[in-house]
Amino acid sequence: MCIVALAWQVLDGLPLCLISNRDEFYHRPSAQIDFWPNSQIIAGQDLQSGGTWLGVTKTGRWAIITNYRDAREQQQYATSRGHLLQQFLESDQLPLRFAQQLEQHQCDYAGFNLFIGDRRQAVYISNRGEPPQVLAAGVYTLSNGILSDDWVKTRHLRKRFTQEFLPLLQLEHTPEATIQQLAWDLLQDQRKVEIDQLPQTGIDTAFELLLSSTFIQSPNYGTRCSNLLRMSQEGWSWLEKTQYGAAQGEIRTINTIWSEKKPT
Repeated sequence: MCIVALAWQVLDGLPLCLISNRDEFYHRPSAQIDFWPNSQIIAGQDLQSGGTWLGVTKTGRWAIITNYRDAREQQQYATSRGHLLQQFLESDQLPLRFAQQLEQHQCDYAGFNLFIGDRRQAVYISNRGEPPQVLAAGVYTLSNGILSDDWVKTRHLRKRFTQEFLPLLQLEHTPEATIQQLAWDLLQDQRKVEIDQLPQTGIDTAFELLLSSTFIQSPNYGTRCSNLLRMSQEGWSWLEKTQYGAAQGEIRTINTIWSEKKPT
């Protein structure tokens, strides 16, 4: 997962609204969003290492991860970062408590940024210099640096998310098709960053430039799927748009209502 914009406790009736792209090598096997068997989890799944990149539960827990990009790091890690989301989603811990415990063994994982939350609290943690922090109401954008990094790539998405998308959601009687179309338009933005404004993450300039757009396309690597996730007072609305392969353009929709289990 390589870029996300979310509004937390900003919109009336929508405690969380999130859009994101998952970028990955095309050959890496994965499954689209679905209800996991014998579990509260709804998520896609990494079929190579297990775990997921974005997931929710029927009780209102949610989690999303991006990798922290530093090509200069050579260490290999045995544990997949995608399992962190599964651990949180299957637990009953408060988001902050989970993040504080994760901090004690965060060095077991390659670099990550992690948003976790429930219906009342949202927390961000990174194992590359950002301790757990409870999110205040607001808009957050994140790619493959830490949350406090000011990448032009995330600045572009934040501007359109706050100036175009969120105002549309606040209008009465906006057609659902209009909302979805604008979400996909934001996430399919292929605008590149000027070379002198690229972050320095240890990769060559040509690859850094390729990765500088919200939507990424190349022969071997790119945006695999886009997501529009909304938490209402009643439950989840999740749309996942396939962006590569034979099913390109297909949209899978999952709507849920909260289970009777009380949120943490």
